[in-house]
Amino acid sequence: MRVLALDFDGVICDSAREAFSVALQAWADLHPGTRLATLARNPHPDDHPELYAHFVGCMPLGNRAEDYGVVLAAAEEGATFESQDGYDRFRAGLKASWLDAFHRRFYEVRSAWSAREPEAWLATMAPYPGFLELLRRRAGDAELAIATAKDGASVSALLVRHGVADLFPGDRVLDKDTGVSKRAHLQLLAERVGCPVGEITFVDDKVNHLESVAPLGARCALAAWGYNGPREHARARECGFLVLTLEDAETQLYG
Repeated sequence: MRVLALDFDGVICDSAREAFSVALQAWADLHPGTRLATLARNPHPDDHPELYAHFVGCMPLGNRAEDYGVVLAAAEEGATFESQDGYDRFRAGLKASWLDAFHRRFYEVRSAWSAREPEAWLATMAPYPGFLELLRRRAGDAELAIATAKDGASVSALLVRHGVADLFPGDRVLDKDTGVSKRAHLQLLAERVGCPVGEITFVDDKVNHLESVAPLGARCALAAWGYNGPREHARARECGFLVLTLEDAETQLYG
């Protein structure tokens, strides 16, 4: 393993609560007359447990910020998903212009919140217990990188807050602007490091991301502490991916 590349949300940080609050406000801004818009008057996830459970349950099926809008659109219509195919079909029925509009509004809401209340905003995204300590402990054993659909400014702020910014050189932090698919992230990372993709281990909490990069030759691992469940764990094992827990991640990744 020459490089250990990590997704951010669901691998390093538990940011589901922040994403929910931002997404619900973005929805309300775009659809002020809807049922969900009334909930955005208080977008705290604890005040909407059923909607938040639906939101988190669908997170493994999406890829980027616009997918949060897809999840809320499904909730507004009362739609549920039993599989990735069902989610993909529902998403395909939404207009591309709407998906783009939600993506833009999501980041506008996030940017405004982070500027208005930086400490409160950062406090919503805690690191997973012990994982950053593992990375610090094994920092000399592989180059570390981030491959995320999150915006770079948020990632940088959180790495500083959690005291690990020094572990990730700036050119190894590949954010949402790198591309829609994580394939683009790993291909660019391999180019920057100067190694074959086969020398990269990629850890993500979403099986669909791992499936997209596996044909490149990367070793793929599912972070089972992230936004996934038994359905995703079974699929990952079926695909031959590692399934990591916080307790065994060090042994499985480093031997």
